[in-house]
Amino acid sequence: MNMKKAAVLLILMLTAATFAWAGPPQEKDSQLERGHKVYDKWCFPCHGTGVGKPGTDALKARGQNPAVLEERTDLTAALINTVVRHGVGFMPVFRKTEISDAELDAIDAYLMRNNKK
Repeated sequence: MNMKKAAVLLILMLTAATFAWAGPPQEKDSQLERGHKVYDKWCFPCHGTGVGKPGTDALKARGQNPAVLEERTDLTAALINTVVRHGVGFMPVFRKTEISDAELDAIDAYLMRNNKK
């Protein structure tokens, strides 16, 4: 095998390995879409934008800026999972029968999409 063919083969192998390691872009997109749907169902009624959102109002009263969860850039999976599974203040506990672990992972991905990487 000549050097040119070997170089092309190496580039193709590295490119394939990179995509296999990172996962296809549509997989990440579908996780974000799923997270958005689950968030809209379970979280938006209290933590969304607009008037009468008690979760957003409570965070605002505690000085959290931004108070809307979808706008935050500091959320971690550990924090989200702890609050969802154990509740905080008047926020209820969400059991795995309500929000599955897979759905919670999707919420994590959705809410952390704005985090600085």
